[in-house]
Amino acid sequence: MTLQTDITPTKVSFPAGTVSQQSEVIWCQHTTDACLVVTEQTPFHPVSHIWPDHPADRGTLCLDNTHSWPVADCVIGAWDCEQRRLYWGGDIPVKRDTPNWHFVVVHCLPLSAVLQCGQRVTLMVDRAYQNRLSRAHSGAHLAALALNRVLQQQGYWRKDASRLDALGQIDFHSYAEQRSEVGEDRCLDSYRMGKTLRKRGFNSAEFIAALPQVCELVNTQLALWLEQGSAISLQCDGPYLTDSRYWQCQLDSELAVIPCGGTHIDSLSALGSLTISLALTDCGDVEMTTYTQA
Repeated sequence: MTLQTDITPTKVSFPAGTVSQQSEVIWCQHTTDACLVVTEQTPFHPVSHIWPDHPADRGTLCLDNTHSWPVADCVIGAWDCEQRRLYWGGDIPVKRDTPNWHFVVVHCLPLSAVLQCGQRVTLMVDRAYQNRLSRAHSGAHLAALALNRVLQQQGYWRKDASRLDALGQIDFHSYAEQRSEVGEDRCLDSYRMGKTLRKRGFNSAEFIAALPQVCELVNTQLALWLEQGSAISLQCDGPYLTDSRYWQCQLDSELAVIPCGGTHIDSLSALGSLTISLALTDCGDVEMTTYTQA
């Protein structure tokens, strides 16, 4: 069953820290294994179909006091205005800002859910779960900046590189990262130690041989930043899902600004601890695991 009104781009409120919000149902579709619901607004953060590093929020969608359903997943959808068809997840065939396409947040409910367009519902995010992801994601940004700093200060680059991070440092993280997985108070970043990195002037062999020492220096830098307790904010270009968002945090005397669509904590003081580990994989990659705690 598919019920619809006009599909408009979803306004998202999670950048402001909202975890409960009322909104109107504008799409309801039953697939073979879920009931897909789109609302005008939502506090839920969906998993990206392009770079799915940050998991979707969990929570509940309530119709009234007696009808509520768990939101087990939340994905990005794209509405084709001309063909009047909804795509979601990996099936989305276009990029954001494509004319005549609207990007939306699709909430995945159990098949038993029964909803109609025009109904007012309350969307409630599992705050505790979101906080664990938010701590990990903010911690991972800090860890990447600290790793970049240590590698530059310790002379692992033979020559200058053109790509700099948010603190003006050579961006090893951006050059080498091939995979990122945000989890509950944990984030894994995988770095490829290949020919391309060496051609850019990075001393991969020396880095690999000194992983314990590099890890210690990164953790020392993270501890110094953590002591500052700086505020963290998400600056948004607009209220819609596809509007650009930027993670911002004052580190020492500089404001670090990183494009990011995830959820985050609002202050370094929300982190009781922040540490990393570095490990060499069997295939020669280096993995950095970031650990956070309230």
